[in-house]
Amino acid sequence: MLTRGLTLAAAETGAGRGSGPARTAPERCAPEWLPAEIARHAAVPDTLPVGAPGKVGVLELAFAAAGGRTELTRHFQKAPLHTTRPLYPDPGRPGMPTVLFMSSGGGVLQGDRYRVGLDCGPGTSVHFTTQTATRLYRMEHDYATQLVELAAGPGSYVEYLPETTIPFGGSRFYQHMSVTADPEATVVLGERLMAGRLARGERHAYTAYCADLEVRDPDGGTVFADPLRLVPGAELVTGPGVFGGFGVMASLYVVTAARPAQEVADAMHGAIAAAGLRGGASVLPGGRGAWARMLGGHSPEVSAGFLRTWDAVRRLLIGVPVPERLRQGEVRP
Repeated sequence: MLTRGLTLAAAETGAGRGSGPARTAPERCAPEWLPAEIARHAAVPDTLPVGAPGKVGVLELAFAAAGGRTELTRHFQKAPLHTTRPLYPDPGRPGMPTVLFMSSGGGVLQGDRYRVGLDCGPGTSVHFTTQTATRLYRMEHDYATQLVELAAGPGSYVEYLPETTIPFGGSRFYQHMSVTADPEATVVLGERLMAGRLARGERHAYTAYCADLEVRDPDGGTVFADPLRLVPGAELVTGPGVFGGFGVMASLYVVTAARPAQEVADAMHGAIAAAGLRGGASVLPGGRGAWARMLGGHSPEVSAGFLRTWDAVRRLLIGVPVPERLRQGEVRP
């Protein structure tokens, strides 16, 4: 079974702080709701169980504007998730840190429960990415999940652009990403997904890959939602609505009021066309920004087109290009 589409839909909020479970408890790091395509695989792993050391990863970060740049003001981590100190590699935005998400486990395994909480205060600018591609390993029992909760305050500019996700054969994974964006904030969200380990001839051999992206206003009103359900064993996932015959799919969402939505969509569409990829762009519901999707046969060509599209967005919204070090995947000073 597969579904994909931008929708206006309400959603439940995550577990609260204070009277709720501890921040490292498995129930705090697991979704309150699971798609049926994932829930049906619930089981007790014959390896380390859910909640065992190394099976629950937590990363909580908060940022504030101070002294002309954005500073990390709160940092909590629990292995296997961790991060380094913020780096400042962008000459066009010298006060904007790049923050790397890392995992000491090398990949996502059955029974893993991850939660990432990101609080970007008023006037902050932050670029989030992952150290490397996210590998979803084969899962014989149970499944793995990740929660991402991102808040962007007034006047903030936030980029959340992880590296490619690669689902191995037999993997079962669900990610729920909840974004709260102030109307005066700009949030750039990216996603790159491979059909599998293409170099090994493994294409759509995963059991289930599901994801939900939900963006809300501070008052809880839904801006848009984009659900993804890929279950190759139930229905072909190579139709025109998702992968087609391509090996890599990438999406870029730009939530902003800094420029007219159609202007943002046109810039993204032009970049995709110049890259020679199959894809296009359109405005988000309510004119709250624009989004684009692109498809290609292999990771290098899609990554190049994704970068070109991100670069077009940056030049339009903040007047600076993607820094050369980020183009080359190098963020060390």
